[in-house]
Amino acid sequence: MTTPIAICAAVFFLGMGLYGLLAPAALIRPFGITLDSAEARTEVRAVYGGFGVAVGGLLVWAAAATGASRQGVLAAVGVALLGMAAGRLFARAFDRPAAFYPSWFYFWVEVIGGGLLLACAAA
Repeated sequence: MTTPIAICAAVFFLGMGLYGLLAPAALIRPFGITLDSAEARTEVRAVYGGFGVAVGGLLVWAAAATGASRQGVLAAVGVALLGMAAGRLFARAFDRPAAFYPSWFYFWVEVIGGGLLLACAAA
């Protein structure tokens, strides 16, 4: 069961990463953020794009690997996703998004994905 979960997570990160590299303004638009400078677009390309592609590639590698390094990758990405979800919970103390999408939708993607990756790392 570990390999399909790692591949699903890899597809998510690779998709987000490629989208962030190629269309940074479109990727971030659902959050109400506009990218009106080269610096802003570069930041989204780096954080969502480059990081997403790197994590996706690492998850592809982990899907084919065995042993402690595979477990380490799955655990690290799982914890990172749960950290993102925790950041959304923290943000709720200051701001309350008006709709379920995008903030709470991605909260659940992060919680479920992070939990599954951690469970796979522990298996």
